[in-house]
Amino acid sequence: MAQGPDNDDATPQPPQKEAARGWLFGRRTGGNRMSASAAPPLPAKPRKTGLVGIISGLMTVLLVLSIAAAGFFAVARREFSEPGPLAHDKTVIIEKGTGTEEIVDLLDKEGVIARPGLFWAALLWRDLQSKFESDEAAKKRAKAGEYQFKQAITMQEVMEIITSGRSVQHSITIPEGLTSEQIVERLKENDLLSGQVATIPPEGSLLPDTYRINRGTAREALLARMQREHKAVIAEIWARRAKDLPLKAPRDLVILASIVEKETGRPDERPRVAGVFFNRLEKKMRLQSDPTIIYGIIGGKGALGRGLTRAEIDQPTPYNTYQINGLPAGPIANPGRAAMEATANPSRVRDLYFVADGTGGHVFAETLEQHQRNVTRWRQIEAARSMKDATAPDATPAAEPLPEGSLAGPAPVQAPAPNPPANALPPSSARTLPRAASGLRTSAPTPNFDLTTPKTVPKLQ
Repeated sequence: MAQGPDNDDATPQPPQKEAARGWLFGRRTGGNRMSASAAPPLPAKPRKTGLVGIISGLMTVLLVLSIAAAGFFAVARREFSEPGPLAHDKTVIIEKGTGTEEIVDLLDKEGVIARPGLFWAALLWRDLQSKFESDEAAKKRAKAGEYQFKQAITMQEVMEIITSGRSVQHSITIPEGLTSEQIVERLKENDLLSGQVATIPPEGSLLPDTYRINRGTAREALLARMQREHKAVIAEIWARRAKDLPLKAPRDLVILASIVEKETGRPDERPRVAGVFFNRLEKKMRLQSDPTIIYGIIGGKGALGRGLTRAEIDQPTPYNTYQINGLPAGPIANPGRAAMEATANPSRVRDLYFVADGTGGHVFAETLEQHQRNVTRWRQIEAARSMKDATAPDATPAAEPLPEGSLAGPAPVQAPAPNPPANALPPSSARTLPRAASGLRTSAPTPNFDLTTPKTVPKLQ
């Protein structure tokens, strides 16, 4: 059959060149080739506006800041942990009221830190954190004080030291037997302390001890601490006292302990001296302690500066235990823990008297006759010393009287004579010597010597 021209259209035709371009640069959809030039344009991405746009921008800024902060803190941590420039240990004092910039300048000037700008930023951050702390102890701001920095100390260690307040500790020792007024005077003379003292604490309310303080501690604060310590100690001792003591309250214990403190500085003698006083109280004998007379004359000012006179011994005061029965009106000093312990648990002895033995201690007696023999021996020792001092080629003038509060010295105690004549002087007590035969004071001054120092004790005039 002959084929006409229409049959040629059914013959497959080779692909056109344009169709080939469309495969390489276009895309095929549903099996059909599409020319790249015929592809529809992509729709434009809508721009975020309004609240969504603001939030998106903020998130971007925060992300950038977070990355920057992370990098800063990484660098800061490395810098803070590296050894510092300090060549040797150094003490630096940060005065009260010093500002952040002044602290940084001081540490930089002293060679403690190497990056003052970085340290200032960290210190400022600590200050901001402290503003949100209600507990004062938890606040990590820089504190005034005296600080010890070790060689090559890191900035991190410097920061912890000055924000924690771990300043240098100093010791202040308050000796036993001082009056409250004497203690206040000592604190006023100490340059480590600051502030004024408005009122002198009551006598016998302070605990003598060694206290650790920071430079700049307020004097009032230290006195308050000494009072708290005293209350705690006396409560503890009172709870452990011997139950048969003729004491009604802790104050009575403090009063008698202050007399014991003044009478002897020997730790081994305190319980026995306390026992003597308790025996005298039980027998209704007067205590007859010279330190009580002195306190009744001058109060808590310290030393009398001279010997007692007959008129002063005869003068009735609430503290003169030659003229009153029982305990004086109040403590005559601030006794230490040891004296209060000894008074709360005295030795069980029958002694009623004691006098210096020439070795720094005392010899005790149960009867007046024994006591008079002990006094005679002491007078012989005293006379021998006076003779030796007078004949020594390099003899020096007598030293000043021993101030009140001295704890070592002759301390005889004697009972009042029954029905003494009207013109008789009272028998002697602490730091003065009775006449050997009659137990009465001599009319002439009798020098007494402190056996542990070159000073002399007050003598009768």
